[in-house]
Amino acid sequence: VQLQASGGGLVQAGGSLRLSCAASGLTFSSYTMGWFRQAPGKEREFVARIRSGSPYYADSVKGRFTISRDNAKNTVYLQMNSLKPEDTAVYYCAAAAYYSGTYSSAFNYWGQGTLVTVSS
Repeated sequence: VQLQASGGGLVQAGGSLRLSCAASGLTFSSYTMGWFRQAPGKEREFVARIRSGSPYYADSVKGRFTISRDNAKNTVYLQMNSLKPEDTAVYYCAAAAYYSGTYSSAFNYWGQGTLVTVSS
């Protein structure tokens, strides 16, 4: 299984970025896909996840971020709008086979991470 995240970069506060995560080696449509992030000196935290039903978001990003998936392309996206300096982190995509929650330890596979830096 491989998860390849991309789309990170440097953006000014208030700007937008779209992250992508291309998956291979798994039955993509059967997995919950999630995004997590880890800021310098902090623990990894849940951002958003999507399975087949309604997506679920951390309170800190609700209303600003949108997670979506394209099962035909085996890809999950994270559209990030109204970015804030506190969104600066390495963003990771992850896949979980039989889990629809928010605990990172329950996700089976992880991508390599993509760095998002938001300047003030």
